[in-house]
Amino acid sequence: MEKTQLNSLKNNPHSKMSIAGFLIALGIVYGDIGTSPLYVMHSLMVGNGGLAKMSTNFILGSVSLIFWTLTLVTTIKYVLIALRADNNGEGGIFALYTLVRKRAKWLIIPAMIGGATFLADGMMTPAVTVTAAIEGLKGIKINNAVLISTQNQVIIVTLIILSTLFFIQRFGTQMIGRAFGPIMLVWFSFLGLVGILNISSDWTIIRALNPYYAIELLRSPVNIRGIFILGSIFLATTGAEALYSDMGHVGRPNIYTSWPFVKICLLLSYLGQAAWIISVRDNHTLQQMGSAMNPFYQSIPADFRLFGIFLSAMAAIIASQALISGSYTLVSEATKLRMFPRLKTYYPTNFKGQLYIPTVNSIIWVVCLFIVFYFKTSENMSNAYGLEITITMLMTTILLHQWLLMKRVNRLFTTVIISFFFVIESIFFVTNSSKFIHGAYITMFIAALLIAVMFIWRYGERLKDDNTYRSHFASLLAFKHQLNDLRKDPSYPLYTTNLVYLTKVHDGYRIKKNILYSILDKRPKRAQVYWFVTVNVTDEPYTAAYSVETFDTDYMISVQLYLGFRVDQKVNVYLRQVVNDMMSNGEIKAQPQKYTTIPDRDVGDFSFVIIKEVLSPDTKISNVKKSIIHLRLLLQKFISPANWFGLSYSDVIEERVPLVLGKVSLNRLRLVRKDRSALKDIKIDEEIDDDDEDE
Repeated sequence: MEKTQLNSLKNNPHSKMSIAGFLIALGIVYGDIGTSPLYVMHSLMVGNGGLAKMSTNFILGSVSLIFWTLTLVTTIKYVLIALRADNNGEGGIFALYTLVRKRAKWLIIPAMIGGATFLADGMMTPAVTVTAAIEGLKGIKINNAVLISTQNQVIIVTLIILSTLFFIQRFGTQMIGRAFGPIMLVWFSFLGLVGILNISSDWTIIRALNPYYAIELLRSPVNIRGIFILGSIFLATTGAEALYSDMGHVGRPNIYTSWPFVKICLLLSYLGQAAWIISVRDNHTLQQMGSAMNPFYQSIPADFRLFGIFLSAMAAIIASQALISGSYTLVSEATKLRMFPRLKTYYPTNFKGQLYIPTVNSIIWVVCLFIVFYFKTSENMSNAYGLEITITMLMTTILLHQWLLMKRVNRLFTTVIISFFFVIESIFFVTNSSKFIHGAYITMFIAALLIAVMFIWRYGERLKDDNTYRSHFASLLAFKHQLNDLRKDPSYPLYTTNLVYLTKVHDGYRIKKNILYSILDKRPKRAQVYWFVTVNVTDEPYTAAYSVETFDTDYMISVQLYLGFRVDQKVNVYLRQVVNDMMSNGEIKAQPQKYTTIPDRDVGDFSFVIIKEVLSPDTKISNVKKSIIHLRLLLQKFISPANWFGLSYSDVIEERVPLVLGKVSLNRLRLVRKDRSALKDIKIDEEIDDDDEDE
């Protein structure tokens, strides 16, 4: 078979190290981790009993834990190790799975769990970041007037911002995206400068970088939460997984160059907040504010506080936008890897990789609004935030272990380094598990629901394949002459020039019998050329190629499309190119059109047939398996294959056929003919008569 490249899809032009790539990395990659200073120190303070309980040892130990968490988890695991596990420049748990899935079938389990928990946890990020930013405005005078004075007003403004953010997704965010990088550059610079300003009052705070203070805090009585303080510490690194997932947008070199700047600015912010807390912890007025006192905002000099609040709101919106866009990408990748149902996808701008999935957008919007209504404050949200992402990190560690083994890295080194991260993340998981009762059960339920959908979709397809007997398939070679006779038979009207079935061709020539039944039996469909098209999703994200098998004919053709999991599946566009290529090579005849708006048109019309299966009552498999297949078919009812394959404006016919699985008895429904006299004693239900049936 001949394989031809359809087109050349280049990687992101900003994937190489550059100033533009540096700015784009700041705007796309670090939104989540870059807004952590808004609530991490506040969560630590509230969790330990308030400002009055913030002793020097507690503060030093907290910052030390933050620093070493960022160093071990974010820098070493993700920046230095995980970023090297790229799939043609793409990162994230699904890209990692495509690299290692051939090693073992069970690896799909951590991929599904990790993807679902990452998506579920991301639904809380817009709510917590925007709420935390708007809370900074509470009680602040703007033009001698306090615009936001109550938490209810904070909630209203947050809901308006989130709703606006989700509404504009359908129009694309290309113009807004251009401003993300410069704004985040100002944001991180602001964090660093304010941090330095606060550190200058007490340079001894730098001793917090000593890991001694971190270890000491975990066993010190000044830490009333004990090891569970790590639940708040973990909030400082929740964006690490997003950093890996966004590698494809900016490239590894730009993350390598931008991360040191980001980490230094974050560290300066945490050190600055710590120095400020030490200097004011005995302030009675601030102590009386209770949980309403946020160290991040209060540590900003009064003259710059309003600017800082505005800037934090912009950073929160950017962080939310990045996670929303990332959710679209995650679902799209899962769909093309056959882990998720096909959802309608739009590409609102010419920016490569920018897509919009209405169903995903609506679900995340509703969940975010619910979270804001339910938790009401960023403090309550942060108490429930982070559990799912620890699960994602653990699943990524499992897959990274397989990748390192696949790369033939020293087995002892691999075991030691992976075990080290697995132990650390397991501790984080245990300490974050207490968040379940504080509200994390909501996002855990969402994650469980997503895992169930993935399992039903994936396993349901496998059950169908395993229980479909070879008798349900037919050889195209056996029907070659019938198709030739039908296309030449003038007694049947020409149905279409090119009749296309989107189906999987097994072993190069076997297809499901119901397709041949559709062509020959259900309604004989006369066409000049019969096409059987299989869309294969490849491990490489940007593949666009095809191969053909003509079976020594010019009227029966099997086309195998090979499309990367980031390539649009516009089958009608690709197929027209295939037809033109084959005509140029003399493999099929020209199809000149007598009536057309296109001069010298040689390609005829197309009709696409999509077979929709309905589970037959004659199916003979276990009730559990039957239920799973029923649920999968139910999910399919909400899916439009035509839109998925890029056929929205094509001539598409959907035909329903029964799906019979398992071995079925040939004598299951056989009537016995008898004389009327032999049937006269059979009792008939008199309540059912012709009049009732008419009604």
